Amino acid sequence: MNKTEEFIHIARELGREKFLPRSRKYDLAGEFPRENYADLKDAGFLGLTIPETYGGMGADYASYCRVSAELGFWCGATALTFNMHTATMLWTGLVADQLEMSKQERAMHEQKRSTVFNGVITHGHLFAQPFSEPESEAAAGKIPFGTSAEKVEGGFEINGSKHFASLAGEADFYGILCTLKAGKKLDSRNTVYLAVPENADGFTVHGDWDVLGMRATSSRQLRLESVFVPDSAELLPPGKYHQAALNWPHMFMTLCPTYVGIARAAYSFTCRYLRGEVEEGPPAGESLKNPTKQISLAQMRIKLEQTTALFEQAISEAKYKPSKAERLRAYATHYTVMESANDLCRDAIRICGGRAIFKTLRLEQLYRDSRCGSLMLPWTPDICLERLGKESLKSPIDIP
Repeated sequence: MNKTEEFIHIARELGREKFLPRSRKYDLAGEFPRENYADLKDAGFLGLTIPETYGGMGADYASYCRVSAELGFWCGATALTFNMHTATMLWTGLVADQLEMSKQERAMHEQKRSTVFNGVITHGHLFAQPFSEPESEAAAGKIPFGTSAEKVEGGFEINGSKHFASLAGEADFYGILCTLKAGKKLDSRNTVYLAVPENADGFTVHGDWDVLGMRATSSRQLRLESVFVPDSAELLPPGKYHQAALNWPHMFMTLCPTYVGIARAAYSFTCRYLRGEVEEGPPAGESLKNPTKQISLAQMRIKLEQTTALFEQAISEAKYKPSKAERLRAYATHYTVMESANDLCRDAIRICGGRAIFKTLRLEQLYRDSRCGSLMLPWTPDICLERLGKESLKSPIDIP
């Protein structure tokens, strides 16, 4: 068993024994899965993508994506929120290592991220990564972030707000993307990435989170009013987020694995339901002999295989400055995963029949969670389609 297989094995054991049995309770209550995070912490998973030299588990990008898909199979809300923490560790670690920096920038970043990694490993610090703002085009990268930072003595002063902030009220730190005020006009090239502690003066969490799906993510609203953070709070050197966004596009694809896991769970549920293995479901019977259901199940499997194959190809290509074909494949993968997850859950309900929509069975929750994939910034399916079409027409695609 290699390292990635060991990580997946741990995730599977946690999911089967603990996360799945708790999932319905958290969903119904709209309550953050704190017990799950205690288990993740005990397993060392808060340091999953932190390099081993800092005391972490050293999972690379593709390994993390496979682990995240396994978590998503058992509890979508846990996988989705865990991504926010883990992606922060990836951005400051693996992604930052591949960005172009001066020696001074590299040394300063090394000092700052060492403190961040130590806090996670030693104290169990949990990081959120809020993107969305009232103006959705900012999170999509079309305009500068409305949340602004102004350089002041010893650090930065932040003003603005974030919406759909998963882990709101639960994280120890919030990785806030904001535009540095440098002149009269805000410029996305001046984006800074700052760690705001949960107890910072002027930082508040507000609003309710009573929604269709992903109800246990605690994705409430953040307000920042004259919040001061010191220079040491920079998670990336100035301008490096913009460099990463342009040249490390797969950094925005880490929401995909959650929905790959949900798609797999819908197919698995359907198979077990038709075989009579689901508690409170029907006994095995005519479904096993029904050609229509067999064909429909086969079509589900084909869609799942196609989605998984594209996903595996795309995560294996993640790197600094991928080729145009690889970048477009990332868009195609993100679109396919987010749409196929809901398609497979919808197909599962149709194949299983009326009894499958009861809340006492898992499929109803999988369907609601899967529907949220089409709303996920910074790459919604609509944005992926737009970029695929536009960039395909700009210049010849470099398909091997």
